[in-house]
Amino acid sequence: MRKRRGGLLAWGAGLIAVLVLVALAAPWLAPYDPAEQIDPPAALYRPPGTELAAVHLKNGDWRLADRLRRTSTGLEIERLGRMESLPASEVANLTPDGVADRRLFLLGSDRFGRDLLSRTLYGARISLAVGALSMVLALTLGVAVGSAAALGGRWVDAVLMRGVDALMAFPWMFLMLALAAFLRPGTVTTVALLGCTAWTSISRLTRAELLGLRNRDFVVAARAMGQPPFAIFRRHLLPHALTPVLIQATLLVGNLILIESSLSFLGLGIQPPTPSWGNLIAEGRETLIQAWWIATFPGAALALTVIAFNLLTDGLRDLLDPRA
Repeated sequence: MRKRRGGLLAWGAGLIAVLVLVALAAPWLAPYDPAEQIDPPAALYRPPGTELAAVHLKNGDWRLADRLRRTSTGLEIERLGRMESLPASEVANLTPDGVADRRLFLLGSDRFGRDLLSRTLYGARISLAVGALSMVLALTLGVAVGSAAALGGRWVDAVLMRGVDALMAFPWMFLMLALAAFLRPGTVTTVALLGCTAWTSISRLTRAELLGLRNRDFVVAARAMGQPPFAIFRRHLLPHALTPVLIQATLLVGNLILIESSLSFLGLGIQPPTPSWGNLIAEGRETLIQAWWIATFPGAALALTVIAFNLLTDGLRDLLDPRA
């Protein structure tokens, strides 16, 4: 059992640490600007591993060539199935063997010729940030409402919990779609929607934990010593109630990232050209056969992230469960 706890926790924490580091280092790891379009007609829908010669013209334009040959007067390039000749006076990066620049699409390119690896890395920043910020907002609201319901008296408890029950009666995805349809899609809107609709389960868990703790001996002793109610809540009740709440919040991050991707896939979340895993998968849904890589790699990153948070949650639950 101990090996299982340590294994799940190590795998989950390790995967999440790698994902976070990759997301933070995206500006240095991404080979190109995620929105950069160089010679789109020649770069669109290039499969993974494609390497092209990049000819930089002195007027600022670029030409991507499948093959090129240095000639006495300049360059002869094969582009879009045709041969073109470029005089040496027009090429800015000319070398004795050809040109100095290459364009490598390690994970392929999309319909605009943008590098998919760069967009996937930058999409990790958006998806992880939206999940984390939404979780913090949901955790804050959930703990506040659950604490008020548990400690505010019978009428406060009844009003707040009936409101929570009413919100939980709506299917979460349906509620998200309904709200997103009436609001302007975007990053801030997505974080607000996710955070303001995901707190209900945390509030119920917080209330249940506090109700079970408020009559424990150490709380009664603190009350008998004359400590004020807020001090008892801050020093004794909340720290003991937070362990299961934080485990629930960890699991919630993966679910929020998945929901954000679903909204972005439907066009109601993060809007292009800002990359997120959801809208990257949406861009590849119509080309699953001829350009399978566009949806496959962001989808694999999304699946790996959700699995990592689930592993971390299971490991924390096994480690911190007093009955284990």
